Amino acid sequence: MENVKKLETLSQDKTLNLKQVYLDTQIQKVIDILNQELVGLKPVKKRIQEISALLVIDKLRQSLGFMVGNPGLHMSFTGSPGTGKTTVATRMGDILFKLGHSKKGHLLTVTRDDLVGQYIGHTAPKTKEVLKKAMGGLLFIDEAYYLYKPDNERDYGAEAIEILLQVMENQRDDLVIIFAGYKDRMEQFYASNPGLSSRISNHVDFPDYSSEELLIIGKMMLEEQQYQFSPTAETVFLDYIKKRREQPLFANARSIRNALDRARMRQANRNFDNSGRLLTKADLVTIMEQDITKSSVFSLT
Repeated sequence: MENVKKLETLSQDKTLNLKQVYLDTQIQKVIDILNQELVGLKPVKKRIQEISALLVIDKLRQSLGFMVGNPGLHMSFTGSPGTGKTTVATRMGDILFKLGHSKKGHLLTVTRDDLVGQYIGHTAPKTKEVLKKAMGGLLFIDEAYYLYKPDNERDYGAEAIEILLQVMENQRDDLVIIFAGYKDRMEQFYASNPGLSSRISNHVDFPDYSSEELLIIGKMMLEEQQYQFSPTAETVFLDYIKKRREQPLFANARSIRNALDRARMRQANRNFDNSGRLLTKADLVTIMEQDITKSSVFSLT
């Protein structure tokens, strides 16, 4: 009955300025940075926007005295390497901090080796030490499926998972845990750990970038280092991307960064070979077509 009266009172109040409440949180600045940092990923950005919207509404409801349930912020990020999972996790930490759902908002990234010991009695202290460092922020566990090795009876990964489950349930206000890895392997991981899967409310899948998106990412990376493509080099680099994507061990933005590092080395070597003439500023900042076509990717076709 009390809740009904509260709703009736609210209906008589003046209209709430949700836009102003949103602006006051300053999370739009974080989302703007995320949009600048990452090309594409529309479904991922939409999910982050939805989570942010829910938390803002909860914040407004709480200010009016309404009950606010725990939103369940533990997450699963699935996708190929180099698709921006760590970057999104970092910005998610900023958003949760600004909304008061994280005391510090920092991100601690770990793998199995940081959590699991090699002998009896070693795993618990390792895992608890990591959790201690992560408290008040976000714990990002990359390639989380390596925590579970059912074919090895002497493996201690299950002990680490048990400790994580306890913290996820009992200290959800103090720590957000994000499990990350390849989608198919993560699905197997969750299938073998139903207690873990039930504690994760937000499953976010990161799609691979298109060739055109990877070209934009490459140009952004070059710009950060004060380099640029020549007009023909840009076209050739797009061709490089299309060929490289068909080869093994392609890692999206990571592979693009590696390719550009090698292109810059070829450019530097080319300038040294031409050291008999004076160099211009353009020579120092421009990646030419030949700096890309000398890649082994082209020799394989």
